[in-house]
Amino acid sequence: MSPALMLKILSMIYRMVQSNTYATKRSALEAKNPGHSERMAFLSQKIEFWQQEKTSQNWFKEGRGIPDLNTRLLVRKLWDSFQIPVFTLMDADPHGVEIMCVYKYGSVSMSFEAHHLTVPSVKWLGLLPSDLERLNICKDALIPFTKQDENKLASILKRPYVACQPLWKKELEIMAASKLKAEIQVLTSLSSDYLSRVYLPNKLHFGGWL
Repeated sequence: MSPALMLKILSMIYRMVQSNTYATKRSALEAKNPGHSERMAFLSQKIEFWQQEKTSQNWFKEGRGIPDLNTRLLVRKLWDSFQIPVFTLMDADPHGVEIMCVYKYGSVSMSFEAHHLTVPSVKWLGLLPSDLERLNICKDALIPFTKQDENKLASILKRPYVACQPLWKKELEIMAASKLKAEIQVLTSLSSDYLSRVYLPNKLHFGGWL
């Protein structure tokens, strides 16, 4: 299944969860969009999808690593224009956390422009370090820290804004204690469609973000 089709189906699942409705596989694929408006944005290292429809607007943007200026301006523009919730889906590693921090707080090199480029309301949807234990992910599927990972995480933990985010800090401390990291793809060790079928719908429905 292509990423675009997977996320098309996921957006329909999300709307059905929100409206407490049901559908067969056939009717879900053939149905028109419901009349109410659902808007959100995902920022992900792995997934690229852009959708805009008459009654429903969902944006999925892959930043491909540390986001460049145009990507950050785009996300800020979407947030300013539509006041949509913005979620990040990153690898559970220091690099993924760094990318998320750039979207939310800005980069060190362009701190003077942070108010034009950041989205302060960004939510950390996943992949959370605590998810790895909660979901009983096999340790053989995890990746040991490198010295660079240790240094990067130590640097992030020292930043003043982390102290203002106790739930974020707790997740980072879990990562630091384990010295293990995971890519989003690790969820396929549970099932090939676990991300789209279980993980994201449950996170969105039950508010599993930080």
